[in-house]
Amino acid sequence: MQKKLTCKKGPLSLWYCSTFPHLIPASFCFSVVADVLSEFLEVAVHLILYVREVYPIGIFQKRKKYNVPVQMSCHPELNQYIQDTLHCVKPLLEKNDVEKVVVVILDKEHHPVERFVFEITQPPLLSISSESLLSHVEQLLRAFILKISVCDAVLDNNPPGCTFTVLVHTREAATRNMEKIQVIKDFPWILADEQDVHMHDPRLIPLKTMTSDILKMQLYVEERAHKGT
Repeated sequence: MQKKLTCKKGPLSLWYCSTFPHLIPASFCFSVVADVLSEFLEVAVHLILYVREVYPIGIFQKRKKYNVPVQMSCHPELNQYIQDTLHCVKPLLEKNDVEKVVVVILDKEHHPVERFVFEITQPPLLSISSESLLSHVEQLLRAFILKISVCDAVLDNNPPGCTFTVLVHTREAATRNMEKIQVIKDFPWILADEQDVHMHDPRLIPLKTMTSDILKMQLYVEERAHKGT
């Protein structure tokens, strides 16, 4: 399985976040948010693979995350791939370099049939408190998990034999950081192939949007009109 990276241009700036009465460096704020997002994305990827039946349901086990039941893979190689992928995404989240994380479900010909798109925005001024992180944000993320759990009700069945890949849309400067990450993590990323990125005239299904002091995120699905099931 290949791990793919799509780069998009955009300006970068140095930001700082504040909590009364002290200023906290933006790097600290982004690190905290990266921890929260990385854990959430791992749960979300597992659940998407289960709900969309990319792999047999027998490799999944019911667990509890965000105080709701979820399905998590117990297949060692699949789990390692997901962990390695998000382990490399985390440094980009810490630098606020990530614009989108996309879980792409591919048919046998490796053409996308569905794209679960997580659009991520971190505001320039972050206000971090234990309440906002551990309570409010987790409640919002729980709502995302619940939406993913029932998304099959609004999506058509996928053809048999599907696989998946993960795309990361980043700011332009992040490409320089990727080389360092690949050396440190020993995990290859490549520029995404056009067929993995492009889907002709897809159907757009919004699933969930959240807004908080530390994070804005939108989840939607792009679904191919004719899947050939």
